[in-house]
Amino acid sequence: MANAPDIRFLDRSSPPHVSTLILLSGLSALAMNIFLPSLPGMTEYYQTDYRVMQLSVAVYLGVNAVLQILIGPISDKFGRRPVILWGLTLFLIATIGCIFAPTAEIFLAFRMGQAAVAVALVLSRAAVRDMYPQDKAASMIGYVTMGMAIVPMIGPAIGGALDEVFGWRANFWMLFILGAICLALVWSDMGETARTSGKTLGRQFREYPELLTSPRFWGYAMAAAFTSGAFFAYLGGAPFVGTEVFNLTPAQLGIYFGAPAVGYLLGNFISGRFSVRVGVNRMVLWGCILNAFGLAVSLSIFLTGNGTVHSFFGLMTFVGLGNGMTIPNATAGMLSVRPHLAGTASGLGGALMIGGGAALSASAGALLGPGTGATPLLWLMFTTSALGVVAIRVVIWRERQLAS
Repeated sequence: MANAPDIRFLDRSSPPHVSTLILLSGLSALAMNIFLPSLPGMTEYYQTDYRVMQLSVAVYLGVNAVLQILIGPISDKFGRRPVILWGLTLFLIATIGCIFAPTAEIFLAFRMGQAAVAVALVLSRAAVRDMYPQDKAASMIGYVTMGMAIVPMIGPAIGGALDEVFGWRANFWMLFILGAICLALVWSDMGETARTSGKTLGRQFREYPELLTSPRFWGYAMAAAFTSGAFFAYLGGAPFVGTEVFNLTPAQLGIYFGAPAVGYLLGNFISGRFSVRVGVNRMVLWGCILNAFGLAVSLSIFLTGNGTVHSFFGLMTFVGLGNGMTIPNATAGMLSVRPHLAGTASGLGGALMIGGGAALSASAGALLGPGTGATPLLWLMFTTSALGVVAIRVVIWRERQLAS
């Protein structure tokens, strides 16, 4: 498409307006974390163990990762619009299932179904790459993924308040209402952005090796996966730390929990303003470094016995800041390795991030228990963030070697 696509709001014959894409990415993030302050109460309601209910994060991320592998090629074949519409419809059905689930096991089954909302994040980013060249796409993805910061920044706080007033199911009713609004908006506003390939679906999947054999794709993907891994570990462990270590109520936890989103908002703003000028590689590098720096400081404070609720959650803003700088730029890099496979690259890169996040989220839940404190979670987060720095440094080193 042209560098300046002709966009008309609520016109299905034109590409989607940026506000539609922001809301889609926001819904995807909100579905991940709005109910987290309710996990202790849900554990009590279903009379099960916290580790079982914490799987509502890990299994969601795991299914999300698998779906992202499928979403990319399917959308490259059939287009972005129909895949998003079907995915949001399935999300609404699964959300109703979560609301009325009589047991923890049935709830977890429908929670896995909610992962269909992955289409919103994957294809909102792919649509941006359809419309813009690499550096401009990095800038636009930064603005689009602000939806992943603005909405979840207040989501846990609202979720905690809804829990205290109406009970945990109110969180899922809110997701259902917002999902229905997004479905109506996509139907009314989102014209097709992809040039469908004309290839069979089997051939679309057989093109994965074209990405898997690209060192540049792997470098960007692993930098994003390791950096975001720190955040996913936080999703799995922070509810336990907040309630068991610092004795926060659901409403208090909801407020503190939004700390990374504040940093993520700033990081996405920085990406939107400076990615074109600074370049993708340097933005990813500085994002990875800031992510690791905040966790190193927090870990040092806890190792000296001076950790508090304010130091734990406050320094998590660096995790959000680093992710906000890394993910849009690394995503634009991944999608630009093979532009004709933008949907496939978005799905595969997202699967690597979310799949690793599922493992780290489950690991965080397994590492934490009575008497452990916050230190095991901080070690896990710092380790994965440091690996993100290594990944992008290797990419930069290799590009310098090829250029010399």
